[in-house]
Amino acid sequence: MTFHIDGTDKTVIAGGVRIGGGNVPVRIAGPCAVESRKQIMEIAEIVKKAGAEFLRGGVFKPRTSPYDFQGLGWEGLEYLKEAGEKTGLPIVTEVLDPYHIDRLVGQIDLIQIGSRNMHNYALLKAVGETGKPVMLKRGMSATIREWILAAEYLAASGNGEIILCERGIRTFSDYTRNTLDLSAVPIMKKETGLPVVVDPSHGTGLRELVVPMSKAALACGADGIMVEVHNNPEKALSDGPQSLMETGYRKLVSDTEMFMVKKKV
Repeated sequence: MTFHIDGTDKTVIAGGVRIGGGNVPVRIAGPCAVESRKQIMEIAEIVKKAGAEFLRGGVFKPRTSPYDFQGLGWEGLEYLKEAGEKTGLPIVTEVLDPYHIDRLVGQIDLIQIGSRNMHNYALLKAVGETGKPVMLKRGMSATIREWILAAEYLAASGNGEIILCERGIRTFSDYTRNTLDLSAVPIMKKETGLPVVVDPSHGTGLRELVVPMSKAALACGADGIMVEVHNNPEKALSDGPQSLMETGYRKLVSDTEMFMVKKKV
């Protein structure tokens, strides 16, 4: 069997931003979900001023309960695009349905495959065929091997522009939302050579843990940090308890500045 991912150190360029290959770690920030034009515009300005390189925001939201907020759909995408254009930030959002790809792919800079869809092989193949840079989140109960093979689905379909994202896995512990597996960062970099980003927001589910776990992730070699930021977390329609406010995000940027030094390539 010939694998398309061979462990060679890989650099991915998305939205003009270089990720991996020994480059300065990237900061990806924004709300879990785009809730309104006003909300995403305000948050985009916050994260841009603080030093983010990407704006994240969900427009189609996979939720455990069918009665929870499912996102604004295409309307939300227009707001996200406008916020990205105004601030000059490339945008990343999740794709849920293969039928959305043709319409979505030309309007965003980085496609996200969420945790729930890591095992959605039809979606992986369809995204792989686009050749668009893609961030593949680890499934919430996925082993290292399963995660690697999910990335192989993308690569075997013609897309080598893959970024991996560790976002925590389910364990017996219930103090945090998930257990953030930081050992996966050096393991996946060694096994795949692909850039690895860490999402401590979903990895812990607790706002007070996002900054320390971001520092820990960068210390063990992560190529970037993706966190949730909200202008009013108490009224957020999803993931309010794990979302940083403006002061919290500024603290994260300040506390991780030591890791933002150009590495030797």
